[in-house]
Amino acid sequence: MNVRKIICFLLSFVVVNLAGILTVHAEIVEGKDYKVLSTPQLTENESQHIEVIEFFWYGCPHCSDLNPYLGRWLESKPADVEFQYIPAIFRNNWAPAARLFYAIESLGLGEILHDKIYHAVHREKIDLSKEETLFNWIEQQGVERDKFISAYNSFTVQNQASRAAQITRQYQLTGVPALVIDGKYLTSGKAGGLPQDTISVLNQLIEKVREERKIQQ
Repeated sequence: MNVRKIICFLLSFVVVNLAGILTVHAEIVEGKDYKVLSTPQLTENESQHIEVIEFFWYGCPHCSDLNPYLGRWLESKPADVEFQYIPAIFRNNWAPAARLFYAIESLGLGEILHDKIYHAVHREKIDLSKEETLFNWIEQQGVERDKFISAYNSFTVQNQASRAAQITRQYQLTGVPALVIDGKYLTSGKAGGLPQDTISVLNQLIEKVREERKIQQ
């Protein structure tokens, strides 16, 4: 009887783990897990690095859910990958979030405040789209209020936000979060999947680019 229980347990263990392995290594499917851009975009770097862009909006709950997973991925990002954030702008009311992103970047505060902004918007329910609320919140983070306002309203930041809106259109985006790999592949992860599934698709698309480059050499 005990032997039978042990055998059943081992069989169950094998089945469960095999299912997990198959899920992790399941091939990604074009049209389902990712799409090929009809007009591939030139990447900004001229090196052999693979460019990855995340288009996001601070007000997007799915972007907020993905953010910590993407942050952990960035901590061990492959050496042959270059990454950048671009704040998507689909509507005029998304522009303040883009200006916020570029303002903190210009002040060298991106790594410090990026995660905190998501937390403020989605956990603390603070409406950072209202300028007075935003400026008060920024000051509470230990940032000089006038210095931030100057950056937020600067010509450079406004130009960067306008450029982000243009790039959003160029990449034929329909929503966020959106990851673009090597100016060619676009994914938001598996349909109905979890944030970790999005990271899995990202890794597989990076590997796909690597293999394509080997063939072209």
